[in-house]
Amino acid sequence: MGGWRRATERVSLSAEPPKIMQLTISKEDYLKAIAEAEAEEDTVIAATIARWLEVSAPAVALALRRLRRDKLVRVDRKGRVSLTDAGRGVADKLRLRHHLVERMLHEMLGIEWYKVHDEAERLEHAISEDVEKRLVAVLGSGGRCPHGNLIDKSAAELRKSGLQMLWEVPPGTRVKVESMHERDRQLLEYFDGLGVKPGVHLEVVKRNYDGTVSLNLGSKPLILGESAARKVWVSPDGEPRWAG
Repeated sequence: MGGWRRATERVSLSAEPPKIMQLTISKEDYLKAIAEAEAEEDTVIAATIARWLEVSAPAVALALRRLRRDKLVRVDRKGRVSLTDAGRGVADKLRLRHHLVERMLHEMLGIEWYKVHDEAERLEHAISEDVEKRLVAVLGSGGRCPHGNLIDKSAAELRKSGLQMLWEVPPGTRVKVESMHERDRQLLEYFDGLGVKPGVHLEVVKRNYDGTVSLNLGSKPLILGESAARKVWVSPDGEPRWAG
């Protein structure tokens, strides 16, 4: 996803009905990335966006200048980036369509849960208002995506609801996998091979000296590194049986 690629492709999205805003796909990607990064990291700066979209710092600087010109984002004196109401309207629309496409691909077409994010990234821009309405009628506008995520839940809200990252769980605790970060296809495929997916139950056995955590999935022992364990959100599933 680089810079202003596919700038000649255009789609129509309604930021504030009935006003129709014409945006390039690349601008939409930036707005959605800012909204998603806000939800996960709270404070968003240019470097956050560059890391999120895997683009260069100059590309982000150019994008932000254009988005500010179009009154879709604000950048304060400390470089913190936020969406205007119009920008958030576009981002929310695209996030809904992404969510609906993921659910359609998995629930209606049977595509594996770890594949649907990348497919939805491509298809979300092509969804028309009519198709969106039909998908909402069939699937509903809420619900969890195949990775267990809700559209508008931030990391702070997940914590308030009692969830925590798998890495943070003390040894001896049983947990249920609720959701996981969905942007890393290789990691999701790795999780799938281990049997770690939303809805499964795990037991945290111990943290190891090498920065890994030992788990039990039923009778199957597993080991995850810290980076992977920080990508999984879990809820309590019984009290700790021992401390240590």
